[in-house]
Amino acid sequence: MAEPIDILIAGGHGQVGQALAHAAWPADVRLHRPSRAELDLTSAAALAEAFARTPFAAVINAAAFTAVDTAETQHEAAFLANAEIPARLAEATRAAGSPLIHLSTDCVFDGRLDRPYAEDDATAPISVYGASKLAGELAVLSGNPRSAVVRTAWVVSARGTNFVRTILDAAASRSELSVVADVVGSPTSADDLAQALVALTMAMVGDPSAPTGVYHCVNSGEANWAELATEALRLAGSRTTVIPVPAAERPAPAPRPANSRLSCERLAKDYGVTMRDWRVAVADIVAELQSEKVAP
Repeated sequence: MAEPIDILIAGGHGQVGQALAHAAWPADVRLHRPSRAELDLTSAAALAEAFARTPFAAVINAAAFTAVDTAETQHEAAFLANAEIPARLAEATRAAGSPLIHLSTDCVFDGRLDRPYAEDDATAPISVYGASKLAGELAVLSGNPRSAVVRTAWVVSARGTNFVRTILDAAASRSELSVVADVVGSPTSADDLAQALVALTMAMVGDPSAPTGVYHCVNSGEANWAELATEALRLAGSRTTVIPVPAAERPAPAPRPANSRLSCERLAKDYGVTMRDWRVAVADIVAELQSEKVAP
């Protein structure tokens, strides 16, 4: 019988962490999803002890401070979670000779391009959250040569708090919903993202010379928020009407990039991973929610 392949998932109880727990891993993989109480990611000593106890073949970092608006006034907390912890993980994985797969975001861009962003396009975050995530990317890439930064966007699923669940919940008691229509992006299923991360992780575990660097991973196609809401409501059979409005009518403490589209060509080229259309993915999410098999 083959030795188990131990993989540490930091942030294993968040939306993507839960999707990774439900993903199709090889039979010999053993996932570790410690809580914050079980593993202090801010402590180099705690990480060293964890690696000494379990020889992790790889680490996926899905831990993050994701409250984009709150980050504007909680700068230190955002940078601790989004920059300092990735730096600690990079140090620990490099010492162990293990690859680090780190999740990042479309918010490292300013959104001014009129096409999907490629990995090599200039970063220019316009929020504290985006700046903290960019700092995390740089820490990972400089801290462990066997690392992959995976930028994603607009993550939705049948679990946790996300846009699709929020819209469907709101529609239960309202006949009209005003939704921003001048911000365009790439809706992404957490389950599809997780399966892509499985492929990337296992390839890096199996081949020390596997490609590294920055990758984009989102479902194919594009939409604005109003279009995503409309499709989710249609799939759910809701009669609630979506009223498209400009972002200026929905001001938020943290600015968002008006264009969050990401090109995934590098991921397909290096790892053969392609992503299905976001509409198909959202249909699966709505069906799962309607099955009532998923706990809130």
